[in-house]
Amino acid sequence: MLCRLNYRIRILLITNGLVLLSAAMLGPIYALFIENVGADLMAASLSLAVFSCVAGFVSIMSGRYADRVANPALVMAVGYVLMAIGFFGYMFVTSMWWLLLVQVVIGFGEAIYAPAFDLLYAKHLDGQRPGRQWAAWESMDYFVRSFGAVCGGLLVKYCGFNPMFFIMGSLCLLSAAYVCALPRHTL
Repeated sequence: MLCRLNYRIRILLITNGLVLLSAAMLGPIYALFIENVGADLMAASLSLAVFSCVAGFVSIMSGRYADRVANPALVMAVGYVLMAIGFFGYMFVTSMWWLLLVQVVIGFGEAIYAPAFDLLYAKHLDGQRPGRQWAAWESMDYFVRSFGAVCGGLLVKYCGFNPMFFIMGSLCLLSAAYVCALPRHTL
């Protein structure tokens, strides 16, 4: 299926897949991490609420900006870098305030990259089978979530949270670097 997609869509799927993989590693064990740093279940709920509110508000502004900017791929890369900073920031969480700050950074990162990604993905649909091309993204998201959940659990079980956070941040930086290294006209 992936080989039948145009190369721009493949690039977007692969780079976004690495970022989604990063987030999926923490998803199912987030409450364990919160407990590990001395917070409680309510802290986990509050921190995810802060992330969602920040991402919601910033997405509106980011979408407007993505429509006007000459190279939305660079906007996407900036969002990936912010997510990397947030994921690396988890390694230093020692208080609820630090956790909330990390969630704000990740919320900004996701809200900045997502509209630019969606714009580019829609722009590069070939018009022949848009349902199939969007299904490629949807299925990639589900497969990456399942793989990430298992990887995250194994990493934390055998290595701990910090190595997982390092890998999460590194995958986001890898995606950002690849997008930035592409010739300008590619995306």
